[in-house]
Amino acid sequence: MTHQTPHTPDELDDLIIQEKLQVAMELQHDAWAESTADGIEPEIIADAAMITAIRETVRALGEDQAEALVDSLRERILAGEFSPGRVLQ
Repeated sequence: MTHQTPHTPDELDDLIIQEKLQVAMELQHDAWAESTADGIEPEIIADAAMITAIRETVRALGEDQAEALVDSLRERILAGEFSPGRVLQ
């Protein structure tokens, strides 16, 4: 019999968010692969994905929060978070 360590409500919320993020990323990856298989260039796919993401963020959260998200993404890009060769520790 295994005994699992109980999680706090905040930890459970974080786990749920991480699982949803993983599923969303898998769906995005599948859409990317399908688009490239249809002959669409990666730059066009990326542009369409970012336009959709920003539009939906503005719709859901407003322009100020969408701007804050874009600003945080810029910082994360400059920090190398999305670099393909980045090694997680």
